[in-house]
Amino acid sequence: MAYGLKLKGIRHKKNLAPLVEKYLREANLWEEVKDRLNDPAIRLSIGQQQRLCLARGLAVNPEIILADEPTSALDPISARIIENQFVELRKDYTIVLVTHVLRQARRIADYVVFMYLGDVVEQGPAEAFFNNPTQEKTKEYLGGAFN
Repeated sequence: MAYGLKLKGIRHKKNLAPLVEKYLREANLWEEVKDRLNDPAIRLSIGQQQRLCLARGLAVNPEIILADEPTSALDPISARIIENQFVELRKDYTIVLVTHVLRQARRIADYVVFMYLGDVVEQGPAEAFFNNPTQEKTKEYLGGAFN
């Protein structure tokens, strides 16, 4: 977890510890790992590993978080935890989320860009996109005509 912080020049343990805690809390992981901070990440569940990746990313103070299919291969509970964290984090960060899960986009998107075969078909505020799409291809997609 501290690697990104060390790259930023923060090397002393007394300076690292509170920052490690801060970013693990932001990723909603602190309570689950605080007693095993020196264990290898491979011992974490897949959902915890995903949140650790998020914490590592947050540690370098990004302006934008790019999350490419951040909940793929996660169980529904772990996926919901990640989604909830994105809802919280969007208050302080711009989040670009790539997902093929339409339900997920409905739950957490503020703005949607719908692409099909590499072309932008439609874009706009999530509410308008889902409730009043303007393009036929978008209407077909939202109606389940194709994946």
